[in-house]
Amino acid sequence: LAGCTVFITGASRGIGKAIALKAAKDGANIVIAAKTTQSHPKLSGTIYTAAEEIEAAGGRALPCVVDVRDEQQINDAVEKAVEKFGGIDILVNNASAISLTNTLETPTKRVDLMMSVNTRGTYLTSKACIPFLKKSKIAHILNLSPPLNLNPMWFKQHCAYTIAKYGMSMCVLGMAEEFRGEIAVNALWPKTAIHTAAMDMLGGSGVESQCRKVDIIADAAYSIFKKPKSFTGNFVIDENILKEEGIKNFDIYAVKPGQPLLPDFFLDEHPDVAVIKQESPGSWHSTGGLQSVQNVSHSQRTKNTPKGAVPEFKEEKPQPQSKPHYGAVEETFRIVKDSLSDDVVKATQAIYQFELSGEDGGTWFLDLKNRGGTVGHGEPSDRADVVMSMSTDDFVKMFSGKLKPTVAFMSGKLKIKGNMALAIKLEKLMNQMNSRL
Repeated sequence: LAGCTVFITGASRGIGKAIALKAAKDGANIVIAAKTTQSHPKLSGTIYTAAEEIEAAGGRALPCVVDVRDEQQINDAVEKAVEKFGGIDILVNNASAISLTNTLETPTKRVDLMMSVNTRGTYLTSKACIPFLKKSKIAHILNLSPPLNLNPMWFKQHCAYTIAKYGMSMCVLGMAEEFRGEIAVNALWPKTAIHTAAMDMLGGSGVESQCRKVDIIADAAYSIFKKPKSFTGNFVIDENILKEEGIKNFDIYAVKPGQPLLPDFFLDEHPDVAVIKQESPGSWHSTGGLQSVQNVSHSQRTKNTPKGAVPEFKEEKPQPQSKPHYGAVEETFRIVKDSLSDDVVKATQAIYQFELSGEDGGTWFLDLKNRGGTVGHGEPSDRADVVMSMSTDDFVKMFSGKLKPTVAFMSGKLKIKGNMALAIKLEKLMNQMNSRL
């Protein structure tokens, strides 16, 4: 990528910056289009510190203040990039906003933010760069967005976020066809959670041990940039394309090699996750139709409905759950109580309430904020920070390590109200107790 100009939104930190640094090692020109000009107490890095790192790595940097919700700021940055570097060869639409909240708990301003940054921002930035990308020999647009998986499970818990991210993916679907032969347009998505400052805020401390480093996304993006313009319209999963590149040891990307990894959203790969099967006949074709893609690399495409057809989805019948043993919930809480200590309370500082349905259910609480920790039946004396609703059977499975909380949440078995970061903190405590439960 020596001498190539790469325009990256949200490049002041995380995945965007990692892609920038990978390209910079070749001697690429990097346009850092992001809005962070002053360091955030919880999110380190600005467009200026990123520029310093890029130039230290061997690239040339142009930091531009860009909020992708502002069309004028996008256009000004594109103009500056062309003026300084002579053109644009690659666009990476990385800027994104996330809120994993359900319909009634997502404020309108948060809905507007996700739609404006994710879908509209991607569309407008692409629109501004396309005239210059058309003149490039490389000509790639890469959106950090997921395969278009129409399994309702991925909509039910965070409908607004899914719509906003899928809007980015639909830009891939449409623009790949519109500019076929001129510009390669693809999507890239991680198979597992990626450790970034944003993930720390979402997941709380300790979540990094179940994540991969941003390097895996940077390496996968680089693999895509090396491909010809004919490689277009693909929903690439990072691990898949790197396997095709010959990489076999993925421990190099793990924050803590050997630890189980959190699966990422929108990929139907876990046995605890419901699978949607598409029954309509026909094959995918470029002129239309809905695409339900699960874990797709460029060599994999799913069958799809013909244009104009209404897709039919059939959800596989869930396997009957075994009933919990009598008193299993009470016994679980007894073991939890024996595991409590002042150190656990000090490290957690949260009160959890459990609304359990089924045999041996009811309301239970786990107080990890006061007096060395307490558990009990009924509501806590102080207001709960997190309320978790699930069946007694799944509760016992979750605390004994047979069901990951993340998978339970994503598959709809676990509903969470309150502080998501504190909810994920509880997972660390569960891991410590698994051997006893």
